[in-house]
Order: sequence, then C-alpha cells, then structure tokens
Amino acid sequence: MAKFREVPARSILSPVSGFLAQAGFTHSLTPARNCTFGCSYCYVPTMRVQGGLQRKDWLHWGDFTTFKSNAADLAARSLRSDQIVYCSPLTDPYQPAEAERRLMPGILEAVIGMPPGVFVIQTRGPLILADLALLRALNSRTVLRVSFSVTTDCEDVRRIFEPHCAPIEERWRTVRTLTEAGISTSVTLAPILPCNPEALVERAVACSDGPLVADPFHVRLVKRSGATTRAAAEGICHHHGWNQWLEPEWQREVVGRMEARSGALGREFGHGCAGFGLLARSKTVKQADS
Repeated sequence: MAKFREVPARSILSPVSGFLAQAGFTHSLTPARNCTFGCSYCYVPTMRVQGGLQRKDWLHWGDFTTFKSNAADLAARSLRSDQIVYCSPLTDPYQPAEAERRLMPGILEAVIGMPPGVFVIQTRGPLILADLALLRALNSRTVLRVSFSVTTDCEDVRRIFEPHCAPIEERWRTVRTLTEAGISTSVTLAPILPCNPEALVERAVACSDGPLVADPFHVRLVKRSGATTRAAAEGICHHHGWNQWLEPEWQREVVGRMEARSGALGREFGHGCAGFGLLARSKTVKQADS
C-alpha cells in the first residue's frame, strides 16, 4: 500500500511562469507533494525547493506523498472562469496513493462548481476512470482535456524505467475508454523512452482523438538550466546501451519521425512548449479521421 500523509495547505492554485506560461496556461493545480509513481526519469525532484519540495521529498522521491487535506475547499475558493489550469506539473493527480486517499473527486466537484476556461489533467494513471462520471459532468461545463502519458511501446522498457506505473496495454485501454466517453484525450509521449517511434504514434492515434505531444529526456546537453531528467534514468540508459536516447541529435531525429508519422495520419503533433500549448487552447480542434 502506498504511503501518504496529509497536511492543510495555504493554497492549491498557483500562477505559472516559464514553460507552462509560454504554453498558454495561467495556473497550475497541484493536489500533493511528492509522487508514489517514483519514475526514474521524473524531473520534479531536481527542482527541489523551486518545485515546492522539502528535502525529504527529493531524497526519498516516490516513497510517500503528502496530500493537501483541504484541496477541494481551496479549489472552490480559488478557481475563476478566465483561468487556464494545468493539473498537475509537480505530481500525478492519479498516482498510486490516490487509490486509497481519493482526493480527486472532491477537487473535480469543486472545478465543476466553478469551472475555469480550460482544465487539463496530466496523468499516467488508469485510476482516472474511477472519476469518469465527474469528468463527463465537468466536460459539459468547460473545455476539459486529459493528457495521458504513454512513454514507450515496449513493456520491458516500461518495467525498467517506471515499474510502479500501469502496463502499456492498460494505459492504451484507459485512453480509448476516455475517448469513447467523449472526453477530449491526447497522448503525451513524454519522456520518449526507447521505442519504435512510428509504432508508438500509430497506436496513440488509434486510441485517442486529441493532438499528440512529445518530449524527449531533459538532459543537460539539451536543457541548460532548470529541471532536468533524474540521474537514475541516465544510469539506466548507460547500463542497457540506450545512450543515444540521451543525445540531442538522436532526440531530434526521433521527434521528427514522430511528427512525420502523425502528419501522415492526419493528427496534429507538437513537442516541447509548443506541444503543450496545444493542450491550453480554448477551443478543441477536430482531428482528421485516421
């Protein structure tokens, strides 16, 4: 059972800057601190205090999470109709510990009661389907998008980099279920783990209806400052002979291949800041049939 703690917070909605602001978001909504997925590549612990973390969080990333016990009340008081909200850049709202705590239903009820202009949920957790009725209700009130992370088409690779995440096939089923329920759903191919880029794009297009968003590892050769891929993931690449996935030239080639395949299938595609900007738009663009 995932370990969690609870503390009352002073705020849950934060004005954004940097990457998210450039993408078009105005606020982020973060329901917890630390994340029990504990993915080897997660950039959040590298942000340390700049990511709102305490020392125990980045030293023991993935071992526990600290939920904001008054999250729903804070959201109800803080949300406004002109906001473009990203939930969440610092922890997955449907991390394993959420299965026991179930904080998100209250938050979603608050968002339904005071819907922002756009509300984006970023997750890799199939647990989101437990809130499908609430998502449908919210979808009738505002522009709702689910951005669902699928990082590779290889289950063995998934087990190595993100052992506490759901299997790839379960994630594809979740994406398809959300899409069939009328929820605008994008697949976020981030970070791009060792994979067959074209096959990954083809599966994403088949299961979803929103634009595809991709991002390779955030290594220092590519990202000179700010948050970066954890050393654990770099160590995995070195150990398994996947060093090319850390190299800027190879990353550009892979993203280019994904973009070309997406275009051939009639699906909008973006990477980096511009890619996440596709999620922040106030109107949903109808995708071509694949």
